[in-house]
Amino acid sequence: MARSSRKLILPCAVLIPAIAIAGCSSSSSSQGASAGTANTGQSAAGGTQGKTISFVPGVIGNAFYFSMECSIREEAKQFGFEINLQGASKFDASLQIPVLNAVVAQNPAGLIIAPDDSKALFGPISNAAKAGAKVALVDTTLADTSSAITSIATDNVQGGAAAADSLATLIGSKGKVMVLAFQPGAATSDDRQKGFEQEIQKYPNIDYVGPQITNNDPAKAASEVSATLAAHPDLAGIYATNDRSAEGAATGLRNADKAGTVKMVAFDAGPEQIQQLQQGLVQTLIAQQPRQIGANAVDAIAAALTGKPVQKAVTTKTITVTKDNLGQPDVQAALYKLSC
Repeated sequence: MARSSRKLILPCAVLIPAIAIAGCSSSSSSQGASAGTANTGQSAAGGTQGKTISFVPGVIGNAFYFSMECSIREEAKQFGFEINLQGASKFDASLQIPVLNAVVAQNPAGLIIAPDDSKALFGPISNAAKAGAKVALVDTTLADTSSAITSIATDNVQGGAAAADSLATLIGSKGKVMVLAFQPGAATSDDRQKGFEQEIQKYPNIDYVGPQITNNDPAKAASEVSATLAAHPDLAGIYATNDRSAEGAATGLRNADKAGTVKMVAFDAGPEQIQQLQQGLVQTLIAQQPRQIGANAVDAIAAALTGKPVQKAVTTKTITVTKDNLGQPDVQAALYKLSC
């Protein structure tokens, strides 16, 4: 899906096809808050005009990050920023680090990055900040955010809790449920699982059989669903913490002739997830707001470069999407796109 104007840097000579995944900060700020001050037009232009912001998403080729990129590019026009996108083809810290190191060598004025690991990326991101880049963390975050001017992300704990409540409703608040977590160590995956596990305890008749790790691999997700169904043929519900896990779970349910019988709630709302919703493979989606996150990140960097205050942490709320509310304007605005 990459456009000709986009740059893809891979840490090895062999090009690997892009895969899709998606994707929290410990913030107490409310939805809709800006990470920077409001755009003041030409008043900020002297400190931003012609400067470059590098955007390093968690992975290239994903609808969530593409939607974020669209808003980053749009917001950047107001400040005269140039946007340079570079990323790896998999959600993998060992692949993202060489990409980031190459970005830092280009001395961008700002860096918007979704770190693929909350600890492994601390050193490389700190180096970017030491080199002079104003760093805005988006979607995922670091265990130590001291090197960043702001951290802007979905409230993934809240989203996980919303998923638990939705799944409980779907299964009549009784039965066995499982979690498909996509990447241990990634803040988004950990928090989405945490929120679900805390909330599901409120339902005494629901038996939580535990999480399985998919490593963001649909084939592994399908395998884990098959194995869990073999051990628990009366499984009532599945919570998939991202799009790739949901894709694999749908395959596993189809293979077991359980699609629609075993209810599923999944994070993210890209084109494929909407299709799954319409087909009845998944009953509820927990959508994030990548456009808001991207725009806030640009605003934060512009504020930092022009000496204005920057909010250290910002969270955005999730939107619960079902077949019944899919046509509502606020829901439509939250759906991820593969074109701007």
